[in-house]
Amino acid sequence: MSENGYTFTRIATDDPDDFRFEITDPDGDPVTAYDVEHDKKLHLIVASRDLTAFHHLHPELADDGTWHTRLPLKEPGPYRAFADFKPTGAGKLTLGLDLQVPGDYRPQQLPHASTEARTGDYTVTLDGALEPGRSSRLTLKVGKDGEPVTDLEPYLGAYGHLVALRAGDLAYLHVHPEETGAGPEITFSAEVPSGGAYRLFLDFKHDGEVRTAAFTAETAPHGH
Repeated sequence: MSENGYTFTRIATDDPDDFRFEITDPDGDPVTAYDVEHDKKLHLIVASRDLTAFHHLHPELADDGTWHTRLPLKEPGPYRAFADFKPTGAGKLTLGLDLQVPGDYRPQQLPHASTEARTGDYTVTLDGALEPGRSSRLTLKVGKDGEPVTDLEPYLGAYGHLVALRAGDLAYLHVHPEETGAGPEITFSAEVPSGGAYRLFLDFKHDGEVRTAAFTAETAPHGH
């Protein structure tokens, strides 16, 4: 929740779908000035602990430093929210906050590792392997109805945005896109700190709509 004196705090509301929060600085004051990163001042990632639910949101910032967005979490259970941002004049930060939705929680098994994911009429294939402790090149190829998609639309300053979360502790990894064309291939550089299972979420935009493809990727521990 806190790093380098900055703290991520949820603000209580009467509407459970109204997610409000603030980022406070080392003096305890709300941060009101942010640098734009990937077209936004702040990226809010919310994932269920079993990594079956994923939301990538862009809240609105009020003049008093409070953020708000609609966050309808339908399934009961624990979630983790990540605020990814850069205060003006400070370094880039990712702060986490645990959330809980009441009800009968039945965690799902992590999907098996696969190099193919489907979202609607789209199929995304993954080429490349995660190697602990070093930068790995991952290429994701987008197709629709069996044909490669060559007219992807920019989303967050690139033709794709990839979030990686480690199964178990939900460690959040920064994944950087390389400069590529409008498809079908989108290439990223990812560095994972340890062996184990990771869940990869690719956001891409086509025909005016943002879509998300999810993969499970596994890697061996150091030395294997």
